[in-house]
Amino acid sequence: CLPANQERFANGRLVTVQFHPSAQVVMTAGHDRSVSLFQVDGIRNPKIQSIYLESFPIYKARFSVNGEHVIATGTHHSMFFVYDMMAGNIIPIPKVRGVEEKFLRNFELSPDGSFMLLVGTSGYLHLLSMKTKELISTMKVNGRCTAIAFTPDSSKIYSYSKEGEVFIWDVRSRKCLHKFEDEGSLEGKCIAVSKNNQYVACGSSSGVVNLYTTDVCLKENRPKPVKAIMNLVTSATCVTFNPTTEILAVASRDTDEAVKLV
Repeated sequence: CLPANQERFANGRLVTVQFHPSAQVVMTAGHDRSVSLFQVDGIRNPKIQSIYLESFPIYKARFSVNGEHVIATGTHHSMFFVYDMMAGNIIPIPKVRGVEEKFLRNFELSPDGSFMLLVGTSGYLHLLSMKTKELISTMKVNGRCTAIAFTPDSSKIYSYSKEGEVFIWDVRSRKCLHKFEDEGSLEGKCIAVSKNNQYVACGSSSGVVNLYTTDVCLKENRPKPVKAIMNLVTSATCVTFNPTTEILAVASRDTDEAVKLV
C-alpha cells in the first residue's frame, strides 16, 4: 500500500493517526499544527482536507464516536479545539469552568459518546459532558495519572498512575470501586481494556506489558497477570486490542519499529 498521507506529508512529528469510525477515512495530526483527512483507497489516498490551528502544536486528536467531530488538544495549552466536519467550523473551547489546569493534553472519549475524560496534573481526572463540554465531576488518584481507559460499556474508568497503581472508577457515582498494583511496574505508561471487557493490559517504563483478566482486577489488590509480555526493550508507550480481542498490539515510541503483535 501507498503511505496513507502521501498527498500531504507532515512537516513535524505525527502524534495521531486514526481511522474514522464508519467511513474509509484516516486522520493525521501532529506538531506542524495541522489535522489532515485522507480518503483511503490504497491507490491514491486523496487528501480530503487539512485544517491549520495557529500556534497550536497538537498533542492528541481523536474522532468523536459518531464520527462528526475531531477533538484536538495542544502540547502547551489549557484550551482545546473541536472541529465540526459537517459544518466545517473550528470551535475553540477556551476554558472549562472548574478545571484549573495549566495544560490539557491527554484525554479519552467514552465508547458511548457521552463523556470526555481529561487527565490533569497531580492525579486529577476531569470528566466532561461531550455534548456541552462542561465539567461534570473531578476525581483524584494518589500520585500522578499517566494513562486512562474506559470499559467498552462506558460504565467504568481504569486510571493508571505513575507509581504503578490502577484505580477503577464508577462513571455514574464517580467513586473508586477498587485499586490494584500492576505487578513489577516501576512507572505506569499505558493501559487498554479489550472490547469484550475480558482483559486489561498495562504497559510500563521497563517495556513489560502485563495482561490481566478484568474479574481478577476488580477483586484482588495484587493480581497475577495471565501473561507478562517481555518483547519490548524500551518503555511501552502504546497498548491496544483489536476489535475481536484476538490480538494485542504493544509498541514503544522510543525506538524504530518497536511494534509487536501478540
